[in-house]
Amino acid sequence: MHNTFIVYIILVLVILFLVMLAQKIKVSYPILLVVAGLVISFIPGLPPIEIDPELIFVIFLPPLLYEAAWKTSWKELWKWRRVIASFAFLIVLLTSGVVAVASNWLIPGFTLALGFLLGGIISPPDAVSASSILQSVKVPKRLISIVEGESLLNDAASLIVFRFALVAMNKGTFAFGDAVLNFFVVIIMGILTGIVIALVFFAIHRYLPTTPHINIVLSFVAPYAMYIVAEEFHFSGVLAVVSGGLFLSVRSHLFLDHRSRIQGWNVWETISFVLNGLVFMLIGLELPVVIKDLGDVSLRTAIWYSAIISVLVIILRIACTFGASAFTVWVSRYITTADNRPGWRGPLILGWTGMRGVVSLAAALSIPVYLDNGSRFPERSLILFITFSVILVTLVLQGLTLPTVIRWVNYKDPLDTMPEEEQDAAVKKKMSQAALRVLKEQHADKLQSNSLLQSLQHRLEAEIDLLSAVPGTPGSETDSTHPEHFIPHYRQVYIELLNEQRQLLFKLNHKAEVDESIIRKYLSLLDIEEEKLFVQYDHAH
Repeated sequence: MHNTFIVYIILVLVILFLVMLAQKIKVSYPILLVVAGLVISFIPGLPPIEIDPELIFVIFLPPLLYEAAWKTSWKELWKWRRVIASFAFLIVLLTSGVVAVASNWLIPGFTLALGFLLGGIISPPDAVSASSILQSVKVPKRLISIVEGESLLNDAASLIVFRFALVAMNKGTFAFGDAVLNFFVVIIMGILTGIVIALVFFAIHRYLPTTPHINIVLSFVAPYAMYIVAEEFHFSGVLAVVSGGLFLSVRSHLFLDHRSRIQGWNVWETISFVLNGLVFMLIGLELPVVIKDLGDVSLRTAIWYSAIISVLVIILRIACTFGASAFTVWVSRYITTADNRPGWRGPLILGWTGMRGVVSLAAALSIPVYLDNGSRFPERSLILFITFSVILVTLVLQGLTLPTVIRWVNYKDPLDTMPEEEQDAAVKKKMSQAALRVLKEQHADKLQSNSLLQSLQHRLEAEIDLLSAVPGTPGSETDSTHPEHFIPHYRQVYIELLNEQRQLLFKLNHKAEVDESIIRKYLSLLDIEEEKLFVQYDHAH
């Protein structure tokens, strides 16, 4: 146990270094972590690292899904619901079926049940790698929303297909009618389980005397409770976590105070980063162990199978995205759609974001070594090898070329009426104007005699002037007297003032009569103030 803990601490340090390197060379960090893990695994004398599937499913999966649900916009999810639903369910089912037929034809002795098992494993794209690339390249918001929304639901669909194929392998038969009925039961009851448990946590947060620390701990307990309870009743644990996470995230303003939101978000960002880093590194580290277990199948033959299936899933996803685009054009004649002319550029980018990752790894590793009758699970090692190969190929090939594809396509969303930076500045300006209006209209009597309120008025007016410097926002100008020309000096002087206040706090901290907790509080407030300054400065440029 002691040695294992040390290994994982070293892994975390290696991951941090590789992520910094990925930022330096401008490569998505999941790609570099997988490749580095593969290289490290071949170092002589390094003990083989075997991943416990329960470690991935029970420990890693619930918090990663929950964090993704909290980051997902319900507004955008609903706006693109038809596209996301078709990607999350129809494309997963189609991919699973095509992979089942192709692998049954390609691999001797590979049954359709094994094919559906493999198809269910490799059908869901991974959102972490796609999002990390899309956020580093200028791309319309709709694409990021669709990719993130799809990832929340396709994991559940693929794992349901995987579960039914596993049952068919154990029983030796597959009842299609029962499978369809169970499919909907697993989905509906999984969603309801997540919402019911979310209601319990909502009540705890809102009606009991919690603190920011208690709220954060509860937020970590929630996804595990949703997942474990749903799985205990053989419902979809993934959909339980996703639905429960969405339910709570939309209502977070009702039960979390500002400190809980700020501290909780920072903690979750860090934990999610570490968990994702560990999983992608473990993908590379595990591949040599899988190769050794191939048994009768030669490595060359396994690579050949993997290459064909990898190309198949890449082509199939692109074909499906273009098919979804064509269907949208047709169906828009009869119903209202968010965009009735999606074109070819957006679908091409979405089709190329089909990198596989965490869920495929977890599903493949969870295949039991033995069937219920005691015999060895057929072709388990080959399925693992193909899964690892598909993850590696799609991550490296599509991940490295996605920025190039995005730049080549040069996609402009026709629904984007205003750039995101201008929207951001416009919203902030309206907020300041609303606050200033309330101050002047409802508290005019206090404003005349209260110097603190007068100071607040001047500050709001200064914010409005600063945000008016952003081109495209209402009231922006270009003459030499406009605040835009004062911004660099304003920022420079303000930072000097903040630094001077920090130095004062450090000096005060040496005095015995001053409590350090107070010093730390004001240092944190200065950090927040400086961050606000940088955000405003970025808007104006």
